[in-house]
Amino acid sequence: MKLFLKILGTLCVFLIIFSFYITRDGKIFTPEGEGEITLDAGTFEAFPLPQYAQKMIDENYKSYFIEVEPGLKVHVLEVGEGLPVFLMHGNPTSGFLYRKVAANLPLDQVRVIMPTSIGLGFSSKIPASDHTLDNHIRWINTVLKELKLTELVYAGQDWGGPIGMGALSLSPELLKGAVILNTGLNAPSISVDLSPAHATVKTPLVGELILEVFASIFENLAGVQGDPESWTDELVELYGKPVYDSGNAKAPLAMMRMVTDGPDHPSASALRKIEEYVKGLDIPAEIVWGMNDPILAKTLPVMKSNFPDARVIETSAGHFLQEEVPEEIAEALMRVISEVK
Repeated sequence: MKLFLKILGTLCVFLIIFSFYITRDGKIFTPEGEGEITLDAGTFEAFPLPQYAQKMIDENYKSYFIEVEPGLKVHVLEVGEGLPVFLMHGNPTSGFLYRKVAANLPLDQVRVIMPTSIGLGFSSKIPASDHTLDNHIRWINTVLKELKLTELVYAGQDWGGPIGMGALSLSPELLKGAVILNTGLNAPSISVDLSPAHATVKTPLVGELILEVFASIFENLAGVQGDPESWTDELVELYGKPVYDSGNAKAPLAMMRMVTDGPDHPSASALRKIEEYVKGLDIPAEIVWGMNDPILAKTLPVMKSNFPDARVIETSAGHFLQEEVPEEIAEALMRVISEVK
């Protein structure tokens, strides 16, 4: 009996220590670049891409960091020249999500700017508690300011919707047109979870066990695609490797927990401001929607109410529609651009 109690006690101590370890906040990780990139706005720290990422784009791309506050850097990809097109990704991807869209744009006419949100891709990693909508909005707004842009056309998907629109709401003179992809821009009026997965992982320890111990979120995203084969091993590496290699993989779970589950959620206040900003917009806009998105397809009517005059293109794509229907997105961007010019 004493031996049993000793083993049980040891097991309990181990479980307590393990629980504290996996629910730790995480540390800041700041990547280092090499050399400089000179743009019209100034000189920035260059970041040579590792081979697995470089092979996904061509040699015309610029890869660099913008320091948005001391010790925190946003990784930016850009290609082309002309009217700035500002493209914001969501969780858990990176600016690379728009590489196929860029390939379908006239790069002698448009300058495609693809930042990666802090915590993901090659951007700095931060403690989980620092992942707030207000913080992400401020960091991306700093990117826009550091690039000294005077006008742009925007597209955003997933968290790239509220983060991108939130950043633009702080510099409202910039936005001339928009293409809205599967995302949400409205504050919740009732208590409801976005999806069963979001409801499950918001529970402390349970979320960490699911996403940080038993499974990789990057390996399990084929199920949110219209065509599961569009989510390849190359994409798992492209989006997942820089996060895991950093030693701080807190962002995917933290950003899932940023999703509102009611009016009192910490993100709700920022979303109310974004919704007010969006409702006041008078710009050319189109909506391109993945109708096989198990998370957001059902919210299309809400997005239509935000942009009642927008052309709506319903596609067979899933959540990460940039991987499935890049041509449709590029065509929508060019139609908006033609109205802006």
